[in-house]
Amino acid sequence: MSVVTAKELKRQTGRILREVREDGKEVVITYRGRPVARIVPTRSGETAEKVLESVWLDMDRLADEISRRWPEGVSAEDAVREQRRDL
Repeated sequence: MSVVTAKELKRQTGRILREVREDGKEVVITYRGRPVARIVPTRSGETAEKVLESVWLDMDRLADEISRRWPEGVSAEDAVREQRRDL
């Protein structure tokens, strides 16, 4: 697995995507030293629709998990506002 900065991704997008496509490499993208994204090759035979369907199913599962753990009586707006105060 390769690790590249966001700046390097911007400058070397073609090369990085070629490595993913041709060599099957996974690439982690960092921003200010922290991982923020991952580029992975698709599995053989996957279409964009199948990939998107999988992503949306994952998002639905994550939303369900967050809902189960969300504290009673706290709105998302209040939670965001509270986090911004901490900054």
